[in-house]
Amino acid sequence: MTSSLEIPAGPGSVAAARGAARLVRRWLVGFAAVLLAPPAIRLVAGGPAPVWAVLTDLTGLVALSAMVCAFVLVCRPRALSRAAGITALLSAHRSTGVLAAASVLLHVAVVIAADLDNLLLLTWVYAPPRARAATVGTLALGAVIALGVLRGKVRRDYETWRWAHLVLGLAAFALSALHVVLVGEFLAHPVLRWLPVALVAVLAAGFVQRALVARRSTEHVVREVRHDSESVCTLVLDPRGTPMRFAPGQFAWLRLRRIGGEEHPFTIASSATGGGCAFTVRSTGDFGTVLRNLPPGTPVWVDGPYGSCSVDLLPQPAAGVAMIAAGVGITPMLSTVRTLADRHDPRPLLLVRAAGDPGELIFRDELAHLARRLDLTVVEVLRHPPPGWTGASGHVGTPLLRRLLPPAEGRALLDYFVCGPPRFVTTVTRSLQELGVPEHRIHTEQF
Repeated sequence: MTSSLEIPAGPGSVAAARGAARLVRRWLVGFAAVLLAPPAIRLVAGGPAPVWAVLTDLTGLVALSAMVCAFVLVCRPRALSRAAGITALLSAHRSTGVLAAASVLLHVAVVIAADLDNLLLLTWVYAPPRARAATVGTLALGAVIALGVLRGKVRRDYETWRWAHLVLGLAAFALSALHVVLVGEFLAHPVLRWLPVALVAVLAAGFVQRALVARRSTEHVVREVRHDSESVCTLVLDPRGTPMRFAPGQFAWLRLRRIGGEEHPFTIASSATGGGCAFTVRSTGDFGTVLRNLPPGTPVWVDGPYGSCSVDLLPQPAAGVAMIAAGVGITPMLSTVRTLADRHDPRPLLLVRAAGDPGELIFRDELAHLARRLDLTVVEVLRHPPPGWTGASGHVGTPLLRRLLPPAEGRALLDYFVCGPPRFVTTVTRSLQELGVPEHRIHTEQF
């Protein structure tokens, strides 16, 4: 990077940032209402009751509410995704799922603590139907948590994982709601009986939102499929109708049928200034292999764009951009560089790309060409460099970044975009923080 980093940053879109903040606050209020209103209503309208009975109701309601919130968070609310970022939504989804599981366990503990004879409720033979429903629902919720933990180990079978995650999550909620109905006492109250109904209504609204998202998908046709390497291809699509507008770095879901069918998220790799869109895909799984072999003219439905990890969506753009990617994490960086080249962006850009060996460094020729159109510096880092390799090697960490980035006083002048596997993103983010980069300048996306 050069002294051109002294270029002052532009004013940015302060109004857009404020609008996004207001939108996030409204959603937070909504989630807080779904999560906290049921136990609050129970405390106010439920009347006097033994402490153990109150605790039993409260823990059960929090568990149901958290399950609903976890589901709504992954129903693809596009405006919220753009305002808060998909990483934040997924993190909130995991947190509410953990809260639901913890509340269920606490609920069971309270029931047993209230009367040790309730241990019999955990046995299938002697348990009444309400307890059996709760037991199976708890097991389903435990399976959902386990699938979330094991997500990285089933990456090649994403569709099976996704459907199992969804079905088990809905089963956990349905069986928990059935448990409330079979208990009976809770529904006898003229006010409290409506709380489960309200939660079911919110869940149904999530389904409607998800269905509307599917119908908003835009139809495209395959122009060509470029084979970039043995395991990576680029799917170039032309719109049928109005082109999809997106910001560089955003992603979309692809499927081969308008309604239903297998679908997967992919980052848009093309320039945001063109009329179509392109997706660079690692074709190691079944769906990726299908995309790799699509003939021209095949219809493809695109649901997007989503995500906020983009130079176009920053409230206050900096004087320069540093992009750090590993593996397929190069895809959003390609979209960014291509877009900035088409706009003749004068800012200094740094692209650090990590790979295992030279064979993984796809798009080298194009990046070299783009470097002549932009103030772009490309740094390639290999974990397993071959003999004669003169570039950087090892891992992208604090020592390497200290050498590549400007002095300490200039680091806050850059926006940093980090994309790649979770461990890579975590390591690079920690290194940037160690180097004094302000947190609001670091933008991440995990693959």
